[in-house]
Amino acid sequence: MLTRGLSYFQNGYVNEPEEIAHGQYEAIVEGAENYTVQLTIENDIVTEYVCNCPYDHGPVCKHITALLFYLQQDELEIKQKEKKVHKKRKTKANQVVELLEKVSHDELKQFIIERTLHNRSFRDLFLSTYTYYNSNESKKQYSNLVNSILRTASDKHGFIDWSSSRQVGTEISHLLDTAQKQIEKNNYKTAFYISTAIIEEMTEALQYSDDSNGDIGGSVYFACELLYDIAKNNTDDKIRKEVFDYCVDAFERNIFSGWDWHTDMLQIASIILKSDSEFDSLMILIDKNQSSEYTQETIQNIKYQILLNGRGEDEANKYLEQNLTNSKLRRTAIENAIAKEDFNKARDIAFDGISHDEKHKPGLAQEWYDWLLKIAQATNDKESIIKYARLLLIDNFRNEQDYYQVLKQYIPHKEWGNYVNNIIVDIRKNGKWSAQSLISNIYIREKWWDKLFELVKQSPTLNTISENEQYLSKDYSKELSEMYGVAIIKYLEQNMGRKHYQLACRYLRRIIKLGNRDKANELIEKFRRDYPARKALMEELNMV
Repeated sequence: MLTRGLSYFQNGYVNEPEEIAHGQYEAIVEGAENYTVQLTIENDIVTEYVCNCPYDHGPVCKHITALLFYLQQDELEIKQKEKKVHKKRKTKANQVVELLEKVSHDELKQFIIERTLHNRSFRDLFLSTYTYYNSNESKKQYSNLVNSILRTASDKHGFIDWSSSRQVGTEISHLLDTAQKQIEKNNYKTAFYISTAIIEEMTEALQYSDDSNGDIGGSVYFACELLYDIAKNNTDDKIRKEVFDYCVDAFERNIFSGWDWHTDMLQIASIILKSDSEFDSLMILIDKNQSSEYTQETIQNIKYQILLNGRGEDEANKYLEQNLTNSKLRRTAIENAIAKEDFNKARDIAFDGISHDEKHKPGLAQEWYDWLLKIAQATNDKESIIKYARLLLIDNFRNEQDYYQVLKQYIPHKEWGNYVNNIIVDIRKNGKWSAQSLISNIYIREKWWDKLFELVKQSPTLNTISENEQYLSKDYSKELSEMYGVAIIKYLEQNMGRKHYQLACRYLRRIIKLGNRDKANELIEKFRRDYPARKALMEELNMV
Protein backbone atom coordinates (compact mmCIF):
# COMPACT_ATOMS: atom_id res chain seq x y z
CA MET A 1 0.00 0.00 0.00
CA LEU A 2 2.97 2.34 0.57
CA THR A 3 4.08 2.06 -3.06
CA ARG A 4 0.61 2.51 -4.46
CA GLY A 5 -0.21 5.34 -2.08
CA LEU A 6 3.02 7.14 -3.06
CA SER A 7 2.10 6.74 -6.72
CA TYR A 8 -1.34 8.24 -6.10
CA PHE A 9 0.23 11.20 -4.31
CA GLN A 10 2.92 11.80 -6.95
CA ASN A 11 0.34 11.66 -9.74
CA GLY A 12 -1.65 14.44 -8.11
CA TYR A 13 -4.68 12.34 -7.15
CA VAL A 14 -4.92 13.94 -3.70
CA ASN A 15 -6.99 17.12 -3.64
CA GLU A 16 -5.78 19.66 -1.13
CA PRO A 17 -6.95 18.52 2.33
CA GLU A 18 -9.17 20.69 4.48
CA GLU A 19 -8.43 20.96 8.19
CA ILE A 20 -12.02 20.65 9.43
CA ALA A 21 -10.87 21.07 13.07
CA HIS A 22 -7.51 21.19 14.81
CA GLY A 23 -5.62 18.07 13.75
CA GLN A 24 -8.56 16.69 11.74
CA TYR A 25 -8.07 16.51 7.97
CA GLU A 26 -10.41 15.57 5.14
CA ALA A 27 -9.53 15.16 1.48
CA ILE A 28 -10.89 13.71 -1.76
CA VAL A 29 -8.52 11.16 -3.33
CA GLU A 30 -9.19 10.51 -7.00
CA GLY A 31 -8.96 7.15 -8.77
CA ALA A 32 -11.44 4.86 -10.49
CA GLU A 33 -13.86 6.74 -8.24
CA ASN A 34 -13.46 9.63 -5.84
CA TYR A 35 -13.12 8.59 -2.19
CA THR A 36 -13.26 10.69 0.97
CA VAL A 37 -10.44 10.20 3.47
CA GLN A 38 -10.45 11.54 7.04
CA LEU A 39 -7.44 11.60 9.39
CA THR A 40 -6.97 12.73 12.97
CA ILE A 41 -3.41 13.57 14.07
CA GLU A 42 -2.43 14.21 17.69
CA ASN A 43 1.16 14.88 18.76
CA ASP A 44 2.40 13.79 15.32
CA ILE A 45 0.62 10.44 15.66
CA VAL A 46 -2.32 9.33 13.50
CA THR A 47 -4.98 8.38 16.06
CA GLU A 48 -7.94 7.83 13.72
CA TYR A 49 -8.35 7.25 10.00
CA VAL A 50 -11.20 6.27 7.71
CA CYS A 51 -11.81 5.99 3.98
CA ASN A 52 -15.12 5.17 2.30
CA CYS A 53 -13.50 2.94 -0.33
CA PRO A 54 -14.35 -0.81 -0.32
CA TYR A 55 -10.78 -1.98 0.41
CA ASP A 56 -10.75 -4.73 3.07
CA HIS A 57 -7.42 -6.54 2.63
CA GLY A 58 -5.65 -4.72 5.42
CA PRO A 59 -5.97 -1.86 7.90
CA VAL A 60 -4.81 0.94 5.58
CA CYS A 61 -5.78 1.54 1.94
CA LYS A 62 -3.78 3.39 -0.74
CA HIS A 63 -6.03 6.48 -0.41
CA ILE A 64 -5.16 6.92 3.28
CA THR A 65 -1.48 6.35 2.48
CA ALA A 66 -1.65 8.92 -0.32
CA LEU A 67 -3.07 11.55 2.03
CA LEU A 68 -0.33 10.79 4.58
CA PHE A 69 2.30 11.35 1.89
CA TYR A 70 0.60 14.66 1.00
CA LEU A 71 0.71 15.86 4.61
CA GLN A 72 4.32 14.74 5.06
CA GLN A 73 5.67 15.81 1.65
CA ASP A 74 7.96 18.51 3.04
CA GLU A 75 9.52 16.26 5.68
CA LEU A 76 9.94 13.41 3.15
CA GLU A 77 11.18 15.81 0.45
CA ILE A 78 8.82 14.43 -2.18
CA LYS A 79 6.61 16.25 -4.66
CA GLN A 80 3.49 15.56 -6.66
CA LYS A 81 3.27 16.40 -10.33
CA GLU A 82 2.34 20.00 -11.08
CA LYS A 83 2.18 20.76 -7.40
CA LYS A 84 0.13 23.85 -6.71
CA VAL A 85 0.90 26.28 -3.95
CA HIS A 86 -2.13 27.10 -1.83
CA LYS A 87 -2.58 29.52 0.96
CA LYS A 88 -3.34 27.67 4.21
CA ARG A 89 -7.08 27.55 4.71
CA LYS A 90 -8.97 28.17 7.89
CA THR A 91 -10.52 25.13 9.51
CA LYS A 92 -14.21 24.55 8.87
CA ALA A 93 -14.86 25.21 12.54
CA ASN A 94 -13.17 28.61 12.28
CA GLN A 95 -15.14 29.43 9.14
CA VAL A 96 -18.42 28.62 10.91
CA VAL A 97 -17.54 30.81 13.91
CA GLU A 98 -16.56 33.67 11.61
CA LEU A 99 -19.84 33.47 9.68
CA LEU A 100 -21.96 33.30 12.84
CA GLU A 101 -20.43 36.60 13.93
CA LYS A 102 -21.52 38.22 10.65
CA VAL A 103 -24.93 36.64 9.95
CA SER A 104 -27.90 38.54 11.39
CA HIS A 105 -30.33 36.99 13.86
CA ASP A 106 -33.19 37.14 11.35
CA GLU A 107 -31.11 35.56 8.60
CA LEU A 108 -30.13 32.72 10.91
CA LYS A 109 -33.76 32.16 11.97
CA GLN A 110 -34.88 32.06 8.35
CA PHE A 111 -32.12 29.57 7.49
CA ILE A 112 -33.18 27.26 10.35
CA ILE A 113 -36.87 27.48 9.40
CA GLU A 114 -36.10 26.56 5.79
CA ARG A 115 -33.85 23.68 6.80
CA THR A 116 -36.44 22.28 9.23
CA LEU A 117 -39.12 22.39 6.51
CA HIS A 118 -37.09 20.48 3.96
CA ASN A 119 -34.64 18.37 5.95
CA ARG A 120 -36.23 15.89 8.38
CA SER A 121 -32.94 14.91 10.02
CA PHE A 122 -32.06 18.52 10.73
CA ARG A 123 -35.62 19.18 11.98
CA ASP A 124 -35.48 16.23 14.40
CA LEU A 125 -32.04 17.29 15.62
CA PHE A 126 -33.21 20.87 16.16
CA LEU A 127 -36.37 19.83 18.02
CA SER A 128 -34.59 17.24 20.17
CA THR A 129 -31.92 19.77 21.13
CA TYR A 130 -34.27 22.58 22.14
CA THR A 131 -37.61 20.98 23.10
CA TYR A 132 -36.87 21.67 26.77
CA TYR A 133 -37.64 25.35 26.12
CA ASN A 134 -41.33 24.41 25.64
CA SER A 135 -43.41 24.98 28.74
CA ASN A 136 -45.44 21.84 28.01
CA GLU A 137 -42.38 19.60 27.59
CA SER A 138 -43.21 15.90 28.05
CA LYS A 139 -41.83 12.44 27.43
CA LYS A 140 -44.39 12.01 24.65
CA GLN A 141 -42.72 14.75 22.61
CA TYR A 142 -39.42 12.88 22.71
CA SER A 143 -41.15 9.56 22.01
CA ASN A 144 -42.66 11.13 18.90
CA LEU A 145 -39.21 12.32 17.81
CA VAL A 146 -37.74 8.84 18.25
CA ASN A 147 -40.68 7.31 16.37
CA SER A 148 -40.18 9.80 13.54
CA ILE A 149 -36.56 8.69 13.20
CA LEU A 150 -37.56 5.00 13.27
CA ARG A 151 -40.38 5.42 10.72
CA THR A 152 -38.10 7.20 8.28
CA ALA A 153 -35.51 4.42 8.56
CA SER A 154 -37.97 1.53 8.07
CA ASP A 155 -38.89 0.01 4.71
CA LYS A 156 -42.43 -0.47 3.33
CA HIS A 157 -42.84 -3.55 5.53
CA GLY A 158 -41.82 -1.62 8.65
CA PHE A 159 -38.41 -3.36 8.91
CA ILE A 160 -35.16 -1.49 9.64
CA ASP A 161 -32.23 -3.12 7.85
CA TRP A 162 -28.58 -3.15 8.94
CA SER A 163 -27.50 0.07 7.22
CA SER A 164 -30.63 1.93 8.33
CA SER A 165 -30.04 0.76 11.94
CA ARG A 166 -26.69 2.50 11.80
CA GLN A 167 -28.36 5.72 10.64
CA VAL A 168 -30.91 5.41 13.46
CA GLY A 169 -28.07 5.00 15.96
CA THR A 170 -26.37 8.15 14.63
CA GLU A 171 -29.52 10.25 14.93
CA ILE A 172 -30.45 8.92 18.36
CA SER A 173 -26.94 9.70 19.56
CA HIS A 174 -27.68 13.41 19.02
CA LEU A 175 -30.68 13.05 21.33
CA LEU A 176 -28.55 11.25 23.91
CA ASP A 177 -25.97 14.05 23.71
CA THR A 178 -28.75 16.53 24.49
CA ALA A 179 -29.76 14.48 27.56
CA GLN A 180 -26.14 14.34 28.72
CA LYS A 181 -25.80 18.11 28.42
CA GLN A 182 -29.02 18.63 30.38
CA ILE A 183 -27.67 16.46 33.22
CA GLU A 184 -24.55 18.65 33.26
CA LYS A 185 -26.87 21.66 33.58
CA ASN A 186 -28.82 19.93 36.40
CA ASN A 187 -31.89 19.85 34.16
CA TYR A 188 -32.76 16.30 35.19
CA LYS A 189 -36.39 16.46 34.08
CA THR A 190 -35.49 16.82 30.39
CA ALA A 191 -32.80 14.14 30.67
CA PHE A 192 -35.34 11.81 32.33
CA TYR A 193 -37.89 12.35 29.55
CA ILE A 194 -35.34 11.77 26.80
CA SER A 195 -33.79 8.68 28.43
CA THR A 196 -37.09 6.92 29.12
CA ALA A 197 -38.47 7.74 25.66
CA ILE A 198 -35.37 6.21 24.04
CA ILE A 199 -35.40 3.12 26.29
CA GLU A 200 -39.06 2.39 25.50
CA GLU A 201 -39.16 3.14 21.78
CA MET A 202 -35.76 1.63 20.92
CA THR A 203 -36.53 -1.55 22.88
CA GLU A 204 -39.63 -1.99 20.76
CA ALA A 205 -37.59 -1.23 17.61
CA LEU A 206 -35.28 -4.15 18.39
CA GLN A 207 -38.20 -6.44 17.48
CA TYR A 208 -38.31 -5.23 13.88
CA SER A 209 -34.72 -4.33 13.00
CA ASP A 210 -31.39 -5.88 12.09
CA ASP A 211 -29.24 -4.60 14.94
CA SER A 212 -26.23 -6.83 14.28
CA ASN A 213 -23.97 -3.77 14.56
CA GLY A 214 -25.44 -2.95 18.01
CA ASP A 215 -26.44 0.66 17.31
CA ILE A 216 -30.04 0.37 18.51
CA GLY A 217 -29.28 -1.79 21.56
CA GLY A 218 -26.28 0.42 22.33
CA SER A 219 -28.55 3.46 22.42
CA VAL A 220 -30.71 1.76 25.05
CA TYR A 221 -27.68 0.88 27.17
CA PHE A 222 -26.47 4.49 27.02
CA ALA A 223 -29.94 5.79 27.94
CA CYS A 224 -29.97 3.46 30.96
CA GLU A 225 -26.57 4.83 32.01
CA LEU A 226 -28.05 8.33 31.86
CA LEU A 227 -30.95 7.17 34.03
CA TYR A 228 -28.40 5.88 36.56
CA ASP A 229 -26.69 9.29 36.48
CA ILE A 230 -30.00 11.04 37.12
CA ALA A 231 -30.73 8.70 40.04
CA LYS A 232 -27.31 9.25 41.62
CA ASN A 233 -26.97 13.01 41.12
CA ASN A 234 -30.48 14.50 41.25
CA THR A 235 -31.41 16.44 44.40
CA ASP A 236 -35.00 17.33 43.46
CA ASP A 237 -37.31 15.01 45.42
CA LYS A 238 -40.12 15.44 42.89
CA ILE A 239 -37.90 14.16 40.07
CA ARG A 240 -36.56 11.40 42.37
CA LYS A 241 -40.11 10.21 43.04
CA GLU A 242 -40.96 10.33 39.34
CA VAL A 243 -37.90 8.22 38.47
CA PHE A 244 -38.63 5.78 41.31
CA ASP A 245 -42.26 5.30 40.26
CA TYR A 246 -41.28 4.88 36.62
CA CYS A 247 -38.70 2.19 37.38
CA VAL A 248 -41.00 0.28 39.74
CA ASP A 249 -43.84 0.39 37.22
CA ALA A 250 -41.58 -0.73 34.34
CA PHE A 251 -40.27 -3.66 36.38
CA GLU A 252 -43.69 -4.68 37.69
CA ARG A 253 -45.28 -4.62 34.24
CA ASN A 254 -42.29 -6.46 32.68
CA ILE A 255 -42.18 -4.00 29.79
CA PHE A 256 -38.45 -4.70 29.34
CA SER A 257 -38.62 -8.39 30.24
CA GLY A 258 -35.96 -10.43 28.48
CA TRP A 259 -33.54 -7.50 28.22
CA ASP A 260 -30.70 -6.59 30.61
CA TRP A 261 -32.31 -3.26 31.43
CA HIS A 262 -35.31 -5.02 32.99
CA THR A 263 -33.27 -5.53 36.18
CA ASP A 264 -31.65 -2.11 35.69
CA MET A 265 -35.04 -0.61 36.53
CA LEU A 266 -35.01 -2.41 39.89
CA GLN A 267 -31.40 -1.40 40.53
CA ILE A 268 -32.12 2.26 39.83
CA ALA A 269 -35.17 2.23 42.09
CA SER A 270 -33.08 0.70 44.90
CA ILE A 271 -30.54 3.50 44.62
CA ILE A 272 -33.07 6.29 45.21
CA LEU A 273 -35.63 4.79 47.61
CA LYS A 274 -36.13 6.89 50.75
CA SER A 275 -39.28 6.13 52.71
CA ASP A 276 -40.39 2.99 54.53
CA SER A 277 -43.34 2.72 52.16
CA GLU A 278 -41.00 2.74 49.15
CA PHE A 279 -38.83 0.11 50.86
CA ASP A 280 -41.87 -2.09 51.54
CA SER A 281 -43.25 -1.74 48.00
CA LEU A 282 -39.89 -2.69 46.52
CA MET A 283 -39.50 -5.72 48.80
CA ILE A 284 -43.02 -6.95 47.94
CA LEU A 285 -42.24 -6.52 44.25
CA ILE A 286 -39.02 -8.53 44.58
CA ASP A 287 -40.57 -11.32 46.61
CA LYS A 288 -43.40 -11.94 44.15
CA ASN A 289 -41.11 -11.78 41.12
CA GLN A 290 -40.68 -14.97 39.06
CA SER A 291 -37.62 -14.88 36.81
CA SER A 292 -34.95 -17.02 35.20
CA GLU A 293 -32.05 -18.25 37.33
CA TYR A 294 -29.71 -15.58 35.92
CA THR A 295 -32.19 -12.75 36.47
CA GLN A 296 -33.13 -14.10 39.89
CA GLU A 297 -29.49 -13.96 41.04
CA THR A 298 -29.24 -10.33 39.90
CA ILE A 299 -32.43 -9.51 41.81
CA GLN A 300 -31.08 -11.26 44.93
CA ASN A 301 -27.97 -9.07 44.75
CA ILE A 302 -30.16 -5.97 44.55
CA LYS A 303 -32.29 -7.16 47.47
CA TYR A 304 -29.16 -7.59 49.61
CA GLN A 305 -28.14 -4.00 48.92
CA ILE A 306 -31.65 -2.77 49.70
CA LEU A 307 -31.63 -4.61 53.04
CA LEU A 308 -28.14 -3.35 53.84
CA ASN A 309 -29.10 0.27 53.14
CA GLY A 310 -32.61 0.12 54.56
CA ARG A 311 -32.50 -2.36 57.44
CA GLY A 312 -28.86 -2.62 58.44
CA GLU A 313 -26.03 -5.13 58.41
CA ASP A 314 -27.56 -7.83 60.64
CA GLU A 315 -30.70 -8.31 58.56
CA ALA A 316 -28.73 -8.08 55.31
CA ASN A 317 -26.22 -10.71 56.47
CA LYS A 318 -29.04 -13.04 57.50
CA TYR A 319 -30.38 -12.82 53.95
CA LEU A 320 -26.86 -13.25 52.58
CA GLU A 321 -26.28 -16.53 54.40
CA GLN A 322 -29.66 -17.87 53.27
CA ASN A 323 -28.67 -17.39 49.61
CA LEU A 324 -25.07 -18.56 49.34
CA THR A 325 -25.85 -20.53 46.16
CA ASN A 326 -25.70 -17.09 44.55
CA SER A 327 -21.99 -16.78 43.68
CA LYS A 328 -21.86 -13.00 44.13
CA LEU A 329 -23.49 -13.24 47.57
CA ARG A 330 -21.12 -16.08 48.54
CA ARG A 331 -18.20 -13.90 47.50
CA THR A 332 -19.56 -11.03 49.61
CA ALA A 333 -20.03 -13.35 52.60
CA ILE A 334 -16.39 -14.52 52.37
CA GLU A 335 -15.15 -10.93 52.09
CA ASN A 336 -17.24 -9.89 55.10
CA ALA A 337 -15.91 -12.79 57.20
CA ILE A 338 -12.28 -12.01 56.28
CA ALA A 339 -12.83 -8.32 57.07
CA LYS A 340 -13.96 -9.37 60.56
CA GLU A 341 -11.01 -11.80 60.78
CA ASP A 342 -13.44 -14.69 61.19
CA PHE A 343 -11.24 -16.94 59.06
CA ASN A 344 -12.90 -20.19 60.11
CA LYS A 345 -16.24 -18.92 58.85
CA ALA A 346 -14.67 -17.64 55.62
CA ARG A 347 -13.01 -21.05 55.12
CA ASP A 348 -16.27 -22.93 55.71
CA ILE A 349 -18.14 -20.77 53.20
CA ALA A 350 -15.40 -21.38 50.59
CA PHE A 351 -15.44 -25.18 51.20
CA ASP A 352 -19.22 -25.16 50.88
CA GLY A 353 -18.86 -23.32 47.56
CA ILE A 354 -16.45 -25.98 46.26
CA SER A 355 -18.91 -28.75 47.20
CA HIS A 356 -21.77 -26.89 45.55
CA ASP A 357 -20.02 -25.86 42.31
CA GLU A 358 -17.20 -28.34 41.59
CA LYS A 359 -19.31 -30.67 39.43
CA HIS A 360 -21.32 -28.24 37.31
CA LYS A 361 -19.40 -24.94 37.63
CA PRO A 362 -15.70 -25.84 37.92
CA GLY A 363 -14.62 -22.27 37.17
CA LEU A 364 -16.47 -21.05 40.25
CA ALA A 365 -15.00 -23.88 42.32
CA GLN A 366 -11.52 -22.65 41.36
CA GLU A 367 -12.45 -19.21 42.60
CA TRP A 368 -13.36 -20.68 46.00
CA TYR A 369 -9.97 -22.43 46.05
CA ASP A 370 -8.37 -19.04 45.39
CA TRP A 371 -10.24 -17.67 48.41
CA LEU A 372 -8.84 -20.56 50.48
CA LEU A 373 -5.37 -19.48 49.34
CA LYS A 374 -6.08 -15.88 50.38
CA ILE A 375 -7.30 -17.08 53.77
CA ALA A 376 -4.14 -19.21 54.18
CA GLN A 377 -2.00 -16.17 53.32
CA ALA A 378 -3.92 -14.02 55.80
CA THR A 379 -3.32 -16.61 58.55
CA ASN A 380 0.27 -17.42 57.41
CA ASP A 381 -0.65 -21.10 57.00
CA LYS A 382 2.41 -22.17 54.95
CA GLU A 383 1.25 -25.72 54.28
CA SER A 384 -2.12 -24.57 52.92
CA ILE A 385 -0.51 -21.78 50.89
CA ILE A 386 1.66 -24.32 49.04
CA LYS A 387 -1.25 -26.74 48.63
CA TYR A 388 -3.67 -24.26 47.07
CA ALA A 389 -1.10 -22.31 45.03
CA ARG A 390 0.11 -25.58 43.46
CA LEU A 391 -3.44 -26.71 42.69
CA LEU A 392 -4.36 -23.38 41.10
CA LEU A 393 -1.13 -23.23 39.07
CA ILE A 394 -1.63 -26.72 37.64
CA ASP A 395 -5.28 -26.02 36.83
CA ASN A 396 -4.11 -22.82 35.09
CA PHE A 397 -6.70 -20.73 36.93
CA ARG A 398 -7.31 -17.19 35.68
CA ASN A 399 -4.37 -15.90 37.72
CA GLU A 400 -5.93 -13.91 40.50
CA GLN A 401 -2.38 -14.12 41.82
CA ASP A 402 1.00 -15.18 40.46
CA TYR A 403 0.78 -18.72 41.85
CA TYR A 404 4.20 -19.63 40.47
CA GLN A 405 5.82 -16.79 42.40
CA VAL A 406 3.83 -17.69 45.53
CA LEU A 407 5.28 -21.23 45.40
CA LYS A 408 8.80 -19.94 44.75
CA GLN A 409 8.49 -17.79 47.85
CA TYR A 410 7.67 -20.75 50.11
CA ILE A 411 9.64 -23.68 48.60
CA PRO A 412 13.31 -23.85 49.79
CA HIS A 413 15.76 -22.84 47.07
CA LYS A 414 17.64 -26.17 47.10
CA GLU A 415 14.39 -28.06 46.53
CA TRP A 416 13.03 -25.75 43.86
CA GLY A 417 14.41 -27.46 40.72
CA ASN A 418 12.95 -30.87 41.56
CA TYR A 419 9.72 -29.28 42.75
CA VAL A 420 9.25 -27.49 39.39
CA ASN A 421 9.95 -30.70 37.44
CA ASN A 422 7.28 -32.48 39.48
CA ILE A 423 4.82 -29.66 38.76
CA ILE A 424 5.50 -30.06 35.02
CA VAL A 425 4.82 -33.81 35.28
CA ASP A 426 1.48 -33.05 36.97
CA ILE A 427 0.58 -30.41 34.37
CA ARG A 428 1.09 -32.99 31.61
CA LYS A 429 -1.00 -35.54 33.50
CA ASN A 430 -3.75 -32.95 33.86
CA GLY A 431 -4.11 -33.04 30.08
CA LYS A 432 -5.62 -29.57 29.66
CA TRP A 433 -5.40 -27.78 26.31
CA SER A 434 -3.35 -25.04 27.98
CA ALA A 435 -0.65 -27.44 29.24
CA GLN A 436 1.98 -26.56 26.62
CA SER A 437 1.54 -22.82 27.14
CA LEU A 438 1.83 -23.23 30.90
CA ILE A 439 4.94 -25.39 30.65
CA SER A 440 6.62 -23.04 28.17
CA ASN A 441 5.95 -20.15 30.58
CA ILE A 442 7.70 -22.09 33.35
CA TYR A 443 10.71 -22.79 31.09
CA ILE A 444 10.88 -19.08 30.21
CA ARG A 445 10.75 -18.00 33.86
CA GLU A 446 13.48 -20.49 34.74
CA LYS A 447 15.45 -19.61 31.55
CA TRP A 448 15.62 -23.28 30.57
CA TRP A 449 16.13 -22.54 26.88
CA ASP A 450 17.09 -26.09 25.82
CA LYS A 451 13.89 -27.47 27.29
CA LEU A 452 11.87 -24.65 25.75
CA PHE A 453 13.33 -25.43 22.32
CA GLU A 454 12.48 -29.12 22.65
CA LEU A 455 8.94 -28.16 23.65
CA VAL A 456 8.53 -25.93 20.58
CA LYS A 457 9.85 -28.74 18.36
CA GLN A 458 6.99 -30.94 19.55
CA SER A 459 4.40 -28.52 18.10
CA PRO A 460 6.14 -26.21 15.60
CA THR A 461 3.18 -24.09 14.49
CA LEU A 462 3.65 -20.52 13.31
CA ASN A 463 2.15 -19.29 16.60
CA THR A 464 4.28 -21.40 18.95
CA ILE A 465 7.48 -20.56 17.02
CA SER A 466 6.80 -16.83 16.96
CA GLU A 467 5.71 -16.70 20.62
CA ASN A 468 9.04 -18.20 21.72
CA GLU A 469 11.34 -16.74 19.06
CA GLN A 470 12.58 -13.90 21.27
CA TYR A 471 13.88 -16.40 23.86
CA LEU A 472 15.42 -18.86 21.39
CA SER A 473 16.74 -16.71 18.54
CA LYS A 474 20.17 -16.23 20.11
CA ASP A 475 20.99 -19.95 20.27
CA TYR A 476 18.64 -21.49 17.70
CA SER A 477 18.23 -19.03 14.82
CA LYS A 478 18.95 -21.61 12.10
CA GLU A 479 16.65 -24.20 13.62
CA LEU A 480 13.85 -21.66 14.06
CA SER A 481 14.21 -20.63 10.40
CA GLU A 482 13.84 -24.25 9.30
CA MET A 483 10.76 -24.71 11.48
CA TYR A 484 9.28 -21.47 10.17
CA GLY A 485 9.87 -22.73 6.62
CA VAL A 486 8.02 -26.00 7.17
CA ALA A 487 5.15 -24.21 8.92
CA ILE A 488 4.80 -21.55 6.15
CA ILE A 489 4.72 -24.25 3.45
CA LYS A 490 1.96 -26.08 5.33
CA TYR A 491 0.07 -22.81 5.92
CA LEU A 492 0.01 -21.89 2.21
CA GLU A 493 -1.09 -25.41 1.29
CA GLN A 494 -4.17 -24.91 3.47
CA ASN A 495 -4.98 -21.21 2.98
CA MET A 496 -5.66 -18.80 0.12
CA GLY A 497 -6.40 -15.07 -0.03
CA ARG A 498 -4.38 -11.89 0.35
CA LYS A 499 -4.69 -11.72 4.14
CA HIS A 500 -3.21 -15.21 4.41
CA TYR A 501 -0.45 -14.33 1.95
CA GLN A 502 0.41 -11.23 3.94
CA LEU A 503 0.68 -13.33 7.09
CA ALA A 504 2.94 -15.87 5.36
CA CYS A 505 5.19 -13.06 4.11
CA ARG A 506 5.32 -11.60 7.61
CA TYR A 507 6.88 -14.87 8.77
CA LEU A 508 9.26 -14.85 5.80
CA ARG A 509 10.49 -11.49 7.08
CA ARG A 510 11.00 -13.08 10.51
CA ILE A 511 13.31 -15.62 8.86
CA ILE A 512 15.28 -12.75 7.33
CA LYS A 513 15.42 -11.00 10.71
CA LEU A 514 16.86 -14.20 12.18
CA GLY A 515 19.77 -13.77 9.74
CA ASN A 516 18.71 -16.42 7.23
CA ARG A 517 18.03 -14.49 4.03
CA ASP A 518 19.08 -17.51 1.91
CA LYS A 519 16.36 -19.65 3.51
CA ALA A 520 13.77 -16.93 2.87
CA ASN A 521 14.87 -16.65 -0.80
CA GLU A 522 14.68 -20.42 -1.17
CA LEU A 523 11.09 -20.40 0.12
CA ILE A 524 10.14 -17.44 -2.08
CA GLU A 525 11.39 -19.26 -5.20
CA LYS A 526 9.53 -22.40 -4.15
CA PHE A 527 6.28 -20.46 -3.79
CA ARG A 528 6.78 -18.79 -7.18
CA ARG A 529 7.14 -22.23 -8.76
CA ASP A 530 4.29 -23.86 -6.84
CA TYR A 531 1.69 -21.08 -7.04
CA PRO A 532 2.30 -19.01 -10.21
CA ALA A 533 -1.47 -18.44 -10.65
CA ARG A 534 -1.85 -16.78 -7.25
CA LYS A 535 -1.42 -13.18 -8.39
CA ALA A 536 -1.93 -11.67 -4.92
CA LEU A 537 0.72 -13.98 -3.46
CA MET A 538 3.19 -12.96 -6.18
CA GLU A 539 2.55 -9.29 -5.35
CA GLU A 540 3.13 -9.87 -1.62
CA LEU A 541 6.31 -11.89 -2.29
CA ASN A 542 7.65 -8.96 -4.35
CA MET A 543 7.53 -6.81 -1.20
CA VAL A 544 9.43 -9.22 1.07
